[in-house]
Amino acid sequence: MTKYVLVYTGGGMPDTPEEGAKVMQAWRNWMGSLGEGLADGGNPFGNVKSIASDGSVSDAPIGVRATGYSVLTADSLDAAVKMAKGCPHLQSGGQISVYETMEM
Repeated sequence: MTKYVLVYTGGGMPDTPEEGAKVMQAWRNWMGSLGEGLADGGNPFGNVKSIASDGSVSDAPIGVRATGYSVLTADSLDAAVKMAKGCPHLQSGGQISVYETMEM
């Protein structure tokens, strides 16, 4: 089994505590449906700093700002994508990039 990192971008926040509770339940349901395929549920991202190759530091991301991550285990990239398609992040207008990790 290979690990796959889901990198979340975009998406929105619930407008009310009731909507927030529904969103959290949707996340729990999705994560529960993954079973042993969920290696790390991850977390949302907060502040960001970027470091350039010359060592300079900025208070902004390089490229599109990532909003969070999760780690899955699956037999293939296509299988990981299929698992990610059920993620509630997509219902909030977000996007997901699925990265295959490589053993070193």
